Amino acid sequence: MTDRIGASVSASVKERRGNADIQGMKAYVARLVWLLILVGLAAFARAQDADEAGVRSKILALEHAWNQAEAFNDLKALDSLFDNRLVYIDFDGTLMTKAEFLAHVKSSHLQQVITQSMSVQVFGDMAIVTGTYLVKEFKGGRNIQHRGRFADAWVRKDQTWVCVAAEATPILP
Repeated sequence: MTDRIGASVSASVKERRGNADIQGMKAYVARLVWLLILVGLAAFARAQDADEAGVRSKILALEHAWNQAEAFNDLKALDSLFDNRLVYIDFDGTLMTKAEFLAHVKSSHLQQVITQSMSVQVFGDMAIVTGTYLVKEFKGGRNIQHRGRFADAWVRKDQTWVCVAAEATPILP
């Protein structure tokens, strides 16, 4: 009978150890799953940051292309940068459509457009650019320049970024 009790106790101890091993393994697997989830989230966040940095670079390149196209009176390049429903508010408060803005550029005599302190904020498929500018132009028989602050709104359409709204405000001397 003692052998039976000893065997029963031994089996009970082995069963508890087996259950403890299973519980320990479950806890280990649960921690491993959480670790993998956290690593995955961190990698996703880094990928989003890299994507956002790429978008910022792309938008800044488009802003510089805009400056060059405007300075060289390249209406075809400007046309490709703007959405057909562009809303442009010039530094004097004039509200223009895309066609009106392109006509304005065609008739102007810009010599140079310099942008500074540009900042890009990305909101998914939309980006807002703010900064300052200096425009040098020949007007009324003389060279003039004016400074201002601007805000441009860009939207990704069919994998292409286009400017949908732009605003310029003069910085008075």
